[in-house]
Formats: sequence, C-alpha cells, structure tokens
Amino acid sequence: MDADERQFLLTTAWLFTRHGQRTRARTILEALVEENSQDGVSAAALAELLLDDGDASRALDVLRMADFPPALAHAEAVLESRALRMLGKEEESMARWHRFLESKKGASRTWVSETE
Repeated sequence: MDADERQFLLTTAWLFTRHGQRTRARTILEALVEENSQDGVSAAALAELLLDDGDASRALDVLRMADFPPALAHAEAVLESRALRMLGKEEESMARWHRFLESKKGASRTWVSETE
C-alpha cells in the first residue's frame, strides 16, 4: 500500500468517526495497523477508538508496537498515559507523562517560559 492509499483510508476512517460510524472506522484502522503495526498515525487513531470503547489493554498493545514520528510524540504520551490510567496504573501513567515532559520532544512543547 502506498502513502496516498494509506492517507485515503485514514481520511475515510476519520470521516466515518465524525459521522457516527465508529465500527466502520475501527475496521479500516485495524486493517491499516495489521498491514503495518509500526505506523504511528494509524496506531494513534485506532488507540483513540479503543480507549473510547474501554479497551485500554488492546490500545496499549497497539501503541507500544507503533513507531511514532516526532510530530505525534504528544499524542503518543497522552494516549499511553490515558490507557495506563484506565488500567488502574496511576503511578505508571504519571511516570509516562513525566518522561514525555522531560524528553527533548516534550521540552519544546511547554507552555511555561524558562525565564519566568
């Protein structure tokens, strides 16, 4: 599958989600993740649906297999922290979030100025 086909399917899944057809969206996203489990964009979208459905364990599995581009570092941290919290792992959830904030990826996203 080339990048244009993948983008088309991601857009279609997004449209299905926006129009209340979550089952169809999830089917497309599951197929994309099955075809390439390291695709962070598809993994993030599928994880979001899984978390909304209460399937934190599967969402965490999907997230941990994926390779997230730097632009999605924030989404990866939020989704993983959310999944861990849903599984009752509050300390691990907070640790995951703090690792993101302390990382180079997170440091550039702070809303607090270092000069204050």
